Amino acid sequence: MTREPSAATPLHAPQKAAPPEKGTPAYFRMARRKAVRMGLSPSSGEEAAKMLEERGFDVTRDRVTMLDQAASQPGIASGGAAVATKAGSGLASPDFISDAERISDIAKIQKSIARRRQLRFFLISLRLFFFVVLPTWLVGNYFYNYATQMYQVDSQMVIQKPDTGAAQGGLGGLLGGSAGSNLEDSMIVQGFLNSREAMMKLDEQNGFIEHFQQENIDEIQRLPPDASMEDAYAKYKKYVKIGYDPTEGVIRMSVIAVTPEKAAEFSRALIRFAEERVDKLAAPVRSDQLQGAQQNYDAAEQAVLDAANEVLDLQQLRGVFSADAEISGQMAILNNLESQLEQKRLQLDEINSNEEPNRAQVNAIEREISGLTARIAERRAAMLTSNDASASLARTSGELRIAESNLEMRQQLLQQSLSALESARMEASRQTRYLSLAVAPVPPDVPTHPQSLQNTLLALALFFGLYIFLSLTVTVLREQIGS
Repeated sequence: MTREPSAATPLHAPQKAAPPEKGTPAYFRMARRKAVRMGLSPSSGEEAAKMLEERGFDVTRDRVTMLDQAASQPGIASGGAAVATKAGSGLASPDFISDAERISDIAKIQKSIARRRQLRFFLISLRLFFFVVLPTWLVGNYFYNYATQMYQVDSQMVIQKPDTGAAQGGLGGLLGGSAGSNLEDSMIVQGFLNSREAMMKLDEQNGFIEHFQQENIDEIQRLPPDASMEDAYAKYKKYVKIGYDPTEGVIRMSVIAVTPEKAAEFSRALIRFAEERVDKLAAPVRSDQLQGAQQNYDAAEQAVLDAANEVLDLQQLRGVFSADAEISGQMAILNNLESQLEQKRLQLDEINSNEEPNRAQVNAIEREISGLTARIAERRAAMLTSNDASASLARTSGELRIAESNLEMRQQLLQQSLSALESARMEASRQTRYLSLAVAPVPPDVPTHPQSLQNTLLALALFFGLYIFLSLTVTVLREQIGS
């Protein structure tokens, strides 16, 4: 049974869009919406259309009214009877809604939307309170009312070399004083100050762990009495900050303690540890250089002794004190013999120039000339020819000169080794690196920690970001599960 449009429908009513065709998804969605408004509970659009058709309701034309909703409740007559009752009673068409009904429906819808918005706002406010406001308030309350006030002492250090820029000139001197020349040393010092070794030395000499176990420190920042070394090291890294600026070559250090005097004491102790470590940086190198120079000097000295013994052995073996002196003596004798030989030859020539030379004189001079010639030949043979019994003077002279040259060379090497040894001793005795204070540790007169406002704002941003992240995650998961 279909409903006819009422005659009371205004002629100037706006034209409606074409209704969906039967059997389409839009048709089934419309049927399901109207079935729900009538108080029915269909499981699908097809079932909703079937339920409306059984009640004589046109899905595309008829409009759901309060009477239709009442008719669908238990205890009311069937759909056909209800429609007949409405038709027999002469009521207006269901398509017609009065202004008062429209205003009333709009007001109900607005109130429902307002209640839902209020409920959502209340739930969002409640979640913000528990996940953001309350944790932030607890954090701020701790920093403002319970956190122990502490003091921070800042200092700056730089590692320098005494010969930087002095032993080099021009561009080399400029580059020698750059921050990059001490980069390795500065990084080593920074690593040492951040190490457990520095923390243990600070605790042994200045009582670092005992200082942070005092009863006047709040429980969050206090070290427990049975704290392990790792707990103490974590506290050390939190309250001792070491940084290095490679552009300026400056090591920056910040130390936080409960009292300003203790903070300055810790800072000065760490600076002293850094100076000791800087002094030890070049100690192995200087020790190795000194040891190597000493070994070279000892070897050169032994070589000189061996060369001198070799010269002495040659002198004793050959029976020659000085080859040059021996050669000079032998040459003097040869020169004398040759001079005598030349005189005898001149005498012989003078005698032979006579018309009747005296044969006795001639024979005597010839014998003398023969003797001198043999003597000169013997002398020369002794100087140049060696035999099994003795070596020649030339060989003896050559051996001695080689040995003496070797001795002179060894003596020069000994002098160079001695100079290197003295230089190594000077380098070992003087300091090659210095740790200079750019900013000395000065204790403050007012507490610097905790920074209550900054820490509270940071906690607010952290909790709010965490809340947004969790909300987005839950929303995405809900959509993925519900799709």
